[in-house]
Amino acid sequence: MFEKSLIILKPDVVARGVIGEIVTRFERIGLKIIAMKMMQVPQKLAEKHYEKDDEWLLGVGSKLIKNQNLNPKKENPMHHGKKICDSLARDLTIYPVVAMVVEGHNTIKLIRKMVGEQSPENSAPGTIRGDYSQDTYILANASDRPVINLIHASDSKESAEQEIKLWFKKEELIKWKKPDEVIHFRGHKR
Repeated sequence: MFEKSLIILKPDVVARGVIGEIVTRFERIGLKIIAMKMMQVPQKLAEKHYEKDDEWLLGVGSKLIKNQNLNPKKENPMHHGKKICDSLARDLTIYPVVAMVVEGHNTIKLIRKMVGEQSPENSAPGTIRGDYSQDTYILANASDRPVINLIHASDSKESAEQEIKLWFKKEELIKWKKPDEVIHFRGHKR
């Protein structure tokens, strides 16, 4: 019934000074913050966070080759997929981030809706990416950098569990009860 999710407010959020505005959105919807810290991300942690399997690397690399009209016979999709991961990891280290763990009912699906599409240009107004970023893959590619999509949110229960363990020690996760939990979950023993 209750889920946890890792959220990372990326360097662009910190640099622009909109941390509070974005955190407030999660609190307003009723999610409970059970851990939060600001940190300068070590390169090794960033690399581990963006460590992907061969299927992911192949898919993303192939997509990049197609989107940039590169010759698929001359390009290695795995190489391009790895290059994307390296670039994402590097980008996570350029300025401090805020990492947090939130908990609530249907958390992962709810957060993914609030965050918006991976690409800010495809994100609807009202979503975090739709409201706070105007970046596009075209501009990102022309600038030789990842797209500025502001935020990372776990995409499944399994990835949330792995990511939370990577970013937080068990003792950093605080167990507490919000007053509204008593009302919302009055028939459920917790």
